[in-house]
Amino acid sequence: MNVLLTNIKELLQIREFPVRALSGPEMNDLPTLKNAWLLIEDDRILNFGGMEATPEGSFDQVIDCSGKIVLPSWCDSHTHLVYAGNREQEFVDRINGLSYQEIAEKGGGILNSAKKLQETSEEELFRQSAKRLEEVMSLGTGAIEIKSGYGLTTEAELKMLRVAKRLDQEYPVTVKTTFLGAHAVPKEFKNNKDAYIDLICNEMLPAVAEGKLADYVDVFCEEGYFSVEDTDRILSCAVKFDLIPKIHVNQFNSIGGIAVSIKHNALTVDHLEVLSDDDIKDLQHSDTMAVALPACSFFLGIPYTPGRTLIDAGVPLALATDFNPGSSPTGNMNFVVASACIKMKLTPEEAINAATVNAAYAMGLSETHGSITKGKKANLIITKEIPSYGFLPYSFGSNCIDSVICNGQLL
Repeated sequence: MNVLLTNIKELLQIREFPVRALSGPEMNDLPTLKNAWLLIEDDRILNFGGMEATPEGSFDQVIDCSGKIVLPSWCDSHTHLVYAGNREQEFVDRINGLSYQEIAEKGGGILNSAKKLQETSEEELFRQSAKRLEEVMSLGTGAIEIKSGYGLTTEAELKMLRVAKRLDQEYPVTVKTTFLGAHAVPKEFKNNKDAYIDLICNEMLPAVAEGKLADYVDVFCEEGYFSVEDTDRILSCAVKFDLIPKIHVNQFNSIGGIAVSIKHNALTVDHLEVLSDDDIKDLQHSDTMAVALPACSFFLGIPYTPGRTLIDAGVPLALATDFNPGSSPTGNMNFVVASACIKMKLTPEEAINAATVNAAYAMGLSETHGSITKGKKANLIITKEIPSYGFLPYSFGSNCIDSVICNGQLL
């Protein structure tokens, strides 16, 4: 099947060759083509160019994009989309003065979600998660990472990953999966965290690997959760199963998590709301992508990742939603891009690059996603009629998307 998009007001993120990742001044460069066409064949971008040389012939579908902007779909490299129920009561508790940590200490937070998930059937978990996936796809997400971590038992963790794999099979979206058994310490291991880490290393990781259920491994490296030493131990085990690290670090404290992540060749370090000068220096001398999660900062009222500082220091930066029931109950990448401009002082060009090219790198998808490049996946956002791409983050409360193409399919 071939589809021709014509009269595109502006085609964003055009790259002749796939780029690995952007950093420093490169992040402010967003190549575009005005008055353009784009041709899709099956699930790939076949070609594009200016309207003065529009392809001739017959096409299965022609879409007139007059007044509209076309850009590659968002890549969301950090989500917890597979979960059971919600935690709106904790939202109210925070309004009434309790901190995220205080809610966790009284049995809320991750342990609350784990209890609900353990009690939910796999089929019901798939149904709830599929509904969320359909929503984020309609908001322009064409590739998504999904973590486990709300199971905290071997069977529940595997259940989450099986659901994520099924979503990948049943929807025209690219799903990458991450094993996050080290998300929190279950109640039954409260006084023996080492025994839970033994369970992760000796039972969970082998089972995940045997089922080929995960691409990556993650650890919540934070005070009150897993220490730098714990993280080092888990990652040393995970390397035996060819799982690449993508690590939660520096959400509330800087404790050395970035250095240990880089030691283990982490693809990404995510959160980074609290950064030291040494943390930034470590990132400057690595291939690890920094990933900011501004929707989490917005929802919890905590500091935002210092994106401006990171980019000015030459560190590549990606953006993601952190979609989860406790600290970021949204999968709206459009809001994330706007938040990065408004609260992190990124330019629209930097934010779009962070949510496309760099976000694709943060999922190991640089060769297939993140830009308008011949041969890449035909994952596209077609906006409504808008004056410029700067209008996307400017109009943060509006839905500027007219339609979405995912794997060559018009949703």
